[in-house]
Formats: sequence, C-alpha cells, structure tokens
Amino acid sequence: MARLDDEDLFQSSTMTFGEHLEELRRCLIRAAAGFALAVMVGFFVARPFVHLIEQPLKRALATYYSHRAIETFDGWRPRVADGPPLPYSRDEVVDAVERHGMSFELREVHADRLARVLGTGGGEVADGAGGADFRTDDLVPLLLWQPMVKDPRVSITTLSAQEAFGLYVKAALLVGLVLAAPWIFYQLWTFVAAGLYPHEKRYVHVFLPVSTGLFLAGVFLAFFFVFDFVLDYLLQFNDWLGLDPDPRISEWMGFVLILPIAFGIGFQLPLVMLFLERIGVVDVATYASQWRLAVVVIFVVSAILTPADPYSMLFLAVPLCLLYLGGMAICRWLPAPDARGA
Repeated sequence: MARLDDEDLFQSSTMTFGEHLEELRRCLIRAAAGFALAVMVGFFVARPFVHLIEQPLKRALATYYSHRAIETFDGWRPRVADGPPLPYSRDEVVDAVERHGMSFELREVHADRLARVLGTGGGEVADGAGGADFRTDDLVPLLLWQPMVKDPRVSITTLSAQEAFGLYVKAALLVGLVLAAPWIFYQLWTFVAAGLYPHEKRYVHVFLPVSTGLFLAGVFLAFFFVFDFVLDYLLQFNDWLGLDPDPRISEWMGFVLILPIAFGIGFQLPLVMLFLERIGVVDVATYASQWRLAVVVIFVVSAILTPADPYSMLFLAVPLCLLYLGGMAICRWLPAPDARGA
C-alpha cells in the first residue's frame, strides 16, 4: 500500500492548475527547441552516422553468407562417382572465408571449352563438333572468388530515388534525440519539481544525471550488443525458411530508431520506482508483493516496444526485471528524509 499523508501534494505550491499547465507548455517548448537545435547538429553528422548504423547489418550479412558458402562447399558432390573434385580443400576455403574475408560462388564449366576460350586448348569449336547433347557429366567445378565487402548480397539497397533522403532525415532525427536527451530529461524533471515539496525537489538534481546515464546505457546496449544477436536470429530464420535476405536500408533504419529508444526509455524504471516511492504513491512492500504482476507487465511492454522477434523482447525484458529488483533495493536502502521541511 502507498503511504497515506494528510498533506496534499500541491498544498505548499503557490501555482494553480492553470499555472501548472502553463509551466508544462513552457517546458515542452524549451524541450522542443533543444531538440530542434540538436537535429540541426544531426544533419551535419547524419552521413557518417548512416555508415555507422550499416555496420551491424553488414557484419550479420557477411557472417550469414560466409556460413552459407562453407555449407555450399560441404554439400557439393561430383555429378558422377569418379568426377573431378573441387579445386580447393575445405581448410583452404575456411581460411579464405573466415580469415581473409573472401566470398565465392560455386560454378561448373566444361574444362575443354574453358581451355579453348583461354587460348590454351586449340582453336574454335566447329558447329556440331561437340555433339547435339549438353554433357552435364563432364562439368568441372569452379570457384569464383571476390572480397566479401564487394559481394552484392552484402550490400544494402534502396528501391526509390527519395528513399536515401528520407534515410538521411531519420538519421539526423535519431542523432538529435540522443544529443538532446539530457536537455529533454531536464525539462521533464523541471516540470515535475514544480509540484513537489521542498525536500522532494532535491531528488530532481540526483535524478537528472542518473536518468540521462540510464537512457544512454540503454541506447548503447541496444546498438552495440543487442543488434548483433537479433540480426543473427532473424537471418537464421531466413535460412530455416530457405529465403535469401535482401535488406533495405530504410527498413533497417526503422529498426534502429525503435530499439535503442525503447531500451533508453525502459531503463528509466528504477528512477520511476524511487520517485513514486518517495512521494508516497507506492511503497516498497507493494513493489515486493506485486513482483509477479510487474514481470508480466514488463514482458508485455517489452513486446510492444520492440520489433516482432523474441530476442529483442527478451534482451529488453530481462534487464528491466533486474532493474525492477534494483529499484526495490534502492527504495529500501536509500535513506529518506525524516521531515518534509528537511
């Protein structure tokens, strides 16, 4: 149960309800102005940022097609029992793919025809000299190599002329949101502080840097850790269905926009818990007794905030469950002021 108190939350405030709305309007305007300035900065760094956010997807695609290449090598069999083998050993292929970042396509040719084309096996073939039938049993395997970075399957495409510009704007918005996050949180806590008791306003000065740090921690966790696992899972699911992915950069950008912001907002949970406990809305006993319900709510909210795959949901829900326990511990052990005027 929440703590009961005879004193109204806004009793000591001289602001009326209309003045609180006016304060909210001012805070929103200041937050929007700061965000606009940050977006202007974002336009100057959007291009390198786009190249930065491409890297997890390109790494995942390179890993996916590297494994596919080795599986293709292992699965190849000669057309006839005594047919010609592959021109490379498996160890050479694995070394080329994994250590040298090479990609290959497995093709088959008629060795005698290839020799004629290269000028090492005689003149041109006369019409009908090879017979009327195409000789599949005489085909010889050939591996065509290229660097993985030049493999068209690893490149990220756009399907319209205006898509690149939309991507550039989205990148600027994401950069602006991350840069403006401390200012936006400051405006949010400033508005909250307007309706608090004097001893409660001190928490705003503590919450602001911690809130910003938690937001950035969630963003960096999503970008530098979660993306790789989620992409590996999604590409493996493509492989399981027998489909080759052909990702578009705009779709990937939408994924990049949703996941880090969801993590950054979700990581505010301990501060929200502490704030509600300190102003008497919820107490520690309620947090402890309702932990099962809290876990269910966390998983439902994580499923809503993240894309439709189990890994991103779990990577958000599990840290939030741990943060919920951390929030209870902070509420229990962080000393609260004894008097309201303290």
